[in-house]
Amino acid sequence: MSLGYVLKEGVAGLRRARLASFTAIFSLFIAVLLLGILARVSYNAYQVAQTLKQSIDVEVFLSNISDDRTQQLEQDFNEEELIQQVNYISQDSAAAIFKEEFGTGSNAMAELNFLPASFRLEMSSNADVSTIDSLVSEIRTLDEVEEVRFNQQLLQMMQRQFSTVAMAGGGLGLLILLTALILVFNTIRLTIYAKRDLIKAMKLVGATNAFIRRPFVVEGVIQGLIAGVLAVGVMYTTFHVLLPEYLPQFGILSWPFGRWYYLCGAMILLSIMMGYWGSQWAARRFIKETSIVE
Repeated sequence: MSLGYVLKEGVAGLRRARLASFTAIFSLFIAVLLLGILARVSYNAYQVAQTLKQSIDVEVFLSNISDDRTQQLEQDFNEEELIQQVNYISQDSAAAIFKEEFGTGSNAMAELNFLPASFRLEMSSNADVSTIDSLVSEIRTLDEVEEVRFNQQLLQMMQRQFSTVAMAGGGLGLLILLTALILVFNTIRLTIYAKRDLIKAMKLVGATNAFIRRPFVVEGVIQGLIAGVLAVGVMYTTFHVLLPEYLPQFGILSWPFGRWYYLCGAMILLSIMMGYWGSQWAARRFIKETSIVE
């Protein structure tokens, strides 16, 4: 089959059902734009959640132990996969921090040297509450450990909230995709219905379903391409030009992976795939139904 014929018929299909094609393109445009905004906001929410998660440290307060044993504990903590960074705070350093936080009037208290040495453990960003809690329980069993402080409730709340937001966002995204897919499906179905007599005539002269189906698939791909480019243009202009100009706080939103073209490219590709899937679905189903000549 000539590529020129396929492209010509695909473009012609857009003109034959202009209202239906406009509806499909507009629906895909809105769907992809909303998904792009949702992806960017979700990415930034994830980044904030990871930053907050890393700020929740595990503090391990030590009893009076030798320097050798302290070094051994530090080495053991560094070898633990869940622990990203180990910071040792000696008694002198703890006294200095105490003075800085409570002012000069605390000098007498600090000189008593009552503050124990401790380790501040920064957990890995991909560690969940249960694994951190298990590690904390193991640390508490060590004879050299006097106390362990870990804000488990705050971390659990953060994890629950982020899971809820992720599920809601995923559900909304799937609903938007399904709606756009159905609209593309209906557009191609109307185009096939308008050409049903021509399709029957083509079958009489030996045209296969695959031969007849390709122009309709191309039509769906063109719809997806147009919608994707429009969505990317609106999103980039809105978030990169307009909003930072009038609402500077939107300028702090980062693009996924630090570059705008990753998300924009994914939006265009998704839109094209949606157009392809919807048109392929409709063409396979309804071209078969026109195979019986009345």
